[in-house]
Amino acid sequence: MQLHTGAHTVVSLFGMQVNMDTIYMTWLAGAIVIFLMFLATRQKALVPSGWQNAVEIVMEGLCNQFRDNLGPRYRQAAYVLLTLFFFIFVSNQMGLLPTNHLIVSPTNDLNTTLGLAIFCSIMIHVLYIRNQGIGRWGKHFFKPFAPFVLINLIEEIARPVTLAMRLFGNILAGEILLEVLYDLAPYLVPIIWIAFSLFIGLIQAYIFTTLASAYLMESVAEEEH
Repeated sequence: MQLHTGAHTVVSLFGMQVNMDTIYMTWLAGAIVIFLMFLATRQKALVPSGWQNAVEIVMEGLCNQFRDNLGPRYRQAAYVLLTLFFFIFVSNQMGLLPTNHLIVSPTNDLNTTLGLAIFCSIMIHVLYIRNQGIGRWGKHFFKPFAPFVLINLIEEIARPVTLAMRLFGNILAGEILLEVLYDLAPYLVPIIWIAFSLFIGLIQAYIFTTLASAYLMESVAEEEH
């Protein structure tokens, strides 16, 4: 049996090897998120119902988590983190559709997950400089003592790598298993696994965004007086 999950359409662009299917699926995932948010906000009601109610429940729950992690300044990162959550959640589910690999999850490509993780890492440092100043940003690498600079630098590299690998590994492994199950038992078992994978995709999106918010804690902390 030849596995199609994880295989990509690669083209050479500006001297780089680019996975074009990942690019297309990333655009599609973004368009789906925009469309879903449009449906949730086009007829906003004081007493929400239907899709608006579902989206508001998710956003309120996530914002409460961000507030607990980040404190009073959580709004500085909340909108970006919410966007990340919905994008990752939609992306995770795309590979579960029975489209014979015409539609795949962009998050089953390490390039996507690493890009998201690096973006989060950049946001950590940008918000740190914005709130604490560039002087304190430079000093925090030497805390609690100067010799710890090497450990702190390793931690800065490890954060995006672990964020990216966790999401990539879980989504890719789930889709590979789903493809195998389709060949072995094309009816009942894949349906059960799809239901389970929907839950896993939700959990992975939640883990990614909550970990990112935890990493942002020091960046948005209020100044000590």
